[in-house]
Amino acid sequence: MRQRNKPWADDFLMENKQLVIQNPSEHRGNWKAVFGNDHPIHIEVGTGKGQFIIGMAKQNPDVNFIGIELAKSVIVSAAEKVIESEQPNILLLNENASDLREIFTENEIAGMYLNFSDPWPKNRHEKRRLTHHAFLEQYKEILKEQAQLTFKTDNRGLFEYSLVSFSQFGMRLEEVNLHLHAFPDPLNIKTEYEEKFSEKGSRIYRVQASFN
Repeated sequence: MRQRNKPWADDFLMENKQLVIQNPSEHRGNWKAVFGNDHPIHIEVGTGKGQFIIGMAKQNPDVNFIGIELAKSVIVSAAEKVIESEQPNILLLNENASDLREIFTENEIAGMYLNFSDPWPKNRHEKRRLTHHAFLEQYKEILKEQAQLTFKTDNRGLFEYSLVSFSQFGMRLEEVNLHLHAFPDPLNIKTEYEEKFSEKGSRIYRVQASFN
């Protein structure tokens, strides 16, 4: 869905640069200092309008969360919600996550979430899928040993592709859930898309994996 342009977005982001961090590569390897504590850091790639990351931050006050979202009109909505929530353990980045190694250093991240990523269904676009092995290589570098990668989608084709990709990369599959909402996980925080899709009867898939 095309997002409505917000002509005031640039001004809003600059006014809230303590939340939406400018030039994040300058903080590479030093994110705990930005948060001002020594808590572990989790990241969400494609944070959308912020419902998931806010819910996770409330559920895990001793974890710091960084949400990454490319669409400026979307991250503005997320920032507004974060401000309203008054959660101190969230930062946002208005960035393209094409290479997270430019933002985070080796073993800096303790957990990662990929929620309802673009499936890029055409074969010629395979390298754009966020679970392609080229992306897994950079995730492995920035994630701490035994850190968990959680991936959720409503797209069965992307889910099957991701399971194969994870397995071929040598990752350990700790959970493979083919119908997440059939037996609800009380700790599962729903994204906006997840609520929308599940209400329409779509099956939600989840895999939790780690690098060996």
